Amino acid sequence: MPTVTLPPKENALFKRILRCYEHKQYRNGLKFCKQILGNPKFAEHGETLAMKGLTLNCLGKKEEAYELVRRGLRNDLKSHVCWHVYGLLQRSDKKYDEAIKCYRNALKWDKDNLQILRDLSLLQIQMRDLEGYRETRYQLLQLRPAQRASWIGYAVAYHLLEDFEMAAKIVEEFRKTQQTSPDKVDYEYSELLLYQNQVLREAGLYKEALEHLNNYEKQICDKLAVEETRGELLLKLDRPEEALDVYRRLQDRNPENWAYYQGLEKALNPGSIEERHNIYEESLVKFPKGLVPRRLPLNFLRGDTFCECLDSYLRINFSKGCPPVFTTLKSLYTDKEKVTIIEDLVVGYETCLRSCRMFSENDDGKPEPPTTLLWVQYFLAQHFDFRGQTSIALDYINMAIDSTPTLIELFLIKAKIYKHAGNIKEAVRWMDEAQALDTADRFINSKCAKYMLKAGLIKEAEEMCSKFTREGTSAVENLNEMQCMWFQTECALAYKAMNKFGEALKKCHEIERHFVEITDDQFDFHTYCMRKMTLRSYVDLLKLEDVLRQHPFYYKASRTAIQIYLALHDKPLTDDNKESHTATENLTDKELKKLRNKQRRAQKKAQLEEEKKNAEKEKQLKNQKKKKEDDDEEIGGPKEELIPDKLAKPENPLEEAVKFLIPLKNLVRNKIETHLLAFEIYFRKEKYLLMLQSVKRAVAIEPSNPWLHQCLVRFFKRVSESVNLAEVVRMVLKQEISRLFGESNPQSFNKNYLSQHSNSIPHRLAAAKMMVYLEPSSDKMACEIAMALDESLSGRSIQICTEVLEALRDGQLGEGQQKAVEAYRVTCHKIYPYSLAFMPPGYQDNSTTISANGDLSAGEHDDMANEM
Repeated sequence: MPTVTLPPKENALFKRILRCYEHKQYRNGLKFCKQILGNPKFAEHGETLAMKGLTLNCLGKKEEAYELVRRGLRNDLKSHVCWHVYGLLQRSDKKYDEAIKCYRNALKWDKDNLQILRDLSLLQIQMRDLEGYRETRYQLLQLRPAQRASWIGYAVAYHLLEDFEMAAKIVEEFRKTQQTSPDKVDYEYSELLLYQNQVLREAGLYKEALEHLNNYEKQICDKLAVEETRGELLLKLDRPEEALDVYRRLQDRNPENWAYYQGLEKALNPGSIEERHNIYEESLVKFPKGLVPRRLPLNFLRGDTFCECLDSYLRINFSKGCPPVFTTLKSLYTDKEKVTIIEDLVVGYETCLRSCRMFSENDDGKPEPPTTLLWVQYFLAQHFDFRGQTSIALDYINMAIDSTPTLIELFLIKAKIYKHAGNIKEAVRWMDEAQALDTADRFINSKCAKYMLKAGLIKEAEEMCSKFTREGTSAVENLNEMQCMWFQTECALAYKAMNKFGEALKKCHEIERHFVEITDDQFDFHTYCMRKMTLRSYVDLLKLEDVLRQHPFYYKASRTAIQIYLALHDKPLTDDNKESHTATENLTDKELKKLRNKQRRAQKKAQLEEEKKNAEKEKQLKNQKKKKEDDDEEIGGPKEELIPDKLAKPENPLEEAVKFLIPLKNLVRNKIETHLLAFEIYFRKEKYLLMLQSVKRAVAIEPSNPWLHQCLVRFFKRVSESVNLAEVVRMVLKQEISRLFGESNPQSFNKNYLSQHSNSIPHRLAAAKMMVYLEPSSDKMACEIAMALDESLSGRSIQICTEVLEALRDGQLGEGQQKAVEAYRVTCHKIYPYSLAFMPPGYQDNSTTISANGDLSAGEHDDMANEM
């Protein structure tokens, strides 16, 4: 149908509709639409129907909006307005690919429409269609060469395509058009100059970048960035003497910045450890109170020199009372010799401070204040905890608490010691004690909540967090609204440990939604950053968004979700009614009556809680509705509600798992766990080539990994037993298997692996599990291999011992291993007396709120050292 041209009166009304949409006056816009469409001649006017649909979409009436826009488009296929509106509708639904197609169609009928070109460029950069973005920005530059955004957008396009020289030329051409006085402070021009310099550096034009910096230094407001960039460029241009002057000036400005000392080292290029040490000695003369020039030499010094410097560093910190001393020295703990020196030195301090209030008996001068001994004991508690000597660590922290029972840091460390020792219940008690000392401290409140979640005390953790969340809404909803992902991650792990898979998946999906929101939120910055000229930050933002799902929060949530979906595939949840029926079948009438009364009470309690929740929800919904009415611009419909019961019963768990896996495969390839999780999914889907791809990638990262070994054996066995394989696939698998394994059968491969790693408990456990998997009759030998706990064996920890115990209980090391389970538990209890996982059965019954592994469930233990 051809485009209908409106007469002057209706055309004026249509322009008013456009203005109403731009000013978000949607109700008025609909009145004007009604006036045009009420005329029988224009009842099917395509552009008016489209605008009515767009306005209704802004009021949340999505279905009606789509119907009207499509009707308008059918009536006027050659209208750029209809196609543009359809694109805006798709964009509001985050269907960016479809919106791009609509904009391209709109440009067929109006190729020089600035608004459509701008909207298209925004979607292209959002979707990282960089080639398309460059073309669109070129069109905009041709149409509006006088506009700043036209030039900058075109330069950014080349920058993102890594054609740095072209980007630098475009920025330079634009800069020539800017008439600014050298004495005038212009932040936007300053940002443009710094961006231009960044492009030159990324192009490898270091000489030109340095000249540019020297020429325009007076017009750049960020003087610190100028100096730091100059230092880097001089080092790259091999001009160490000039670089040295720059880093000396920077050091005078901030003597506690580690990067400036690294710059000094590169400029001076010391030939020996003595020369390197002299750099820091000179700095200490210049800055006698400096801590960084005392700390950095500890990284490379050894022997007596190391001991002297460490002595000086520790004395100053302990006298001043610096709580983070252990954290600053933790990186040295990979060197056994240095750890021994630290221990001998600080234990010596503690002994002397108690006897004579001096660091050493040979010291002259004033005695140390009592607080010095306190901080030494605080340090030693952390030191021995890190080394796994829980009893000694507790002795030191208890002494410190006895002397100063009001210092919160002491209780925090005591809680951490219990957590690392495997007793999360006791850890929660002490963390709660710390929180009680200062209820206004949000950090301690959060720490306490985190510990409670690790102990499975979810309701208590929510109550703890509610002290700092908004009133009128539940803590959980407010934390979700604030994208508080540490809480949701810990919640997911807690629910998973309690086998509440639906609740755990809800948290994982909430985290996934946060990352979708973060990706969508960048949309507003595409125009904002061009306008405000914050171009360096803008390019950094785009690069961050490209690798956003590398973030540990996303990784943890994805890993948890995948593990749950795998568990749901292996053992889908059955109907609760059937389970309860089988459970009550064998009960007497009296027992049945007692049970029914108990169930009724529980049901009544749950009903009251539900009513309370619903009342809160209703109140919240009313507030939200009022807010929406005030704003009058709710775009798009509400998100689909995450219902735990529905999530726990997916139609295809493996497909759901793949959704979480894909971003990890793209962005977290360097972690072996990514490929092993991929293998677990493809193993269940019987995708042989994808299994092969996963194990090959894992072998390239860590060929002797215990989990990988189990995957390899299962893969080897599955392939050797499969009969329905295509000939080409079989040939590829045979070729790759001989290259991977070099063995004729899985049994000999497993045996060879065990002989190579017989001194490591995790490797022994993996080999023992596979021994039983391949030959169930070899369970006795497998148990002996897995249960070895000699001190000579490496890898012994609460985590791995818990895994062995679980493997014995689950039958992974053979059926009917009750005697072995108890014997192994007793042995482990002697080694780890504080761990809940190895407590006698009676004790475990009393702590049902705690997960079977204490806090050392898979995935949490990895970060144990980092959390100290």
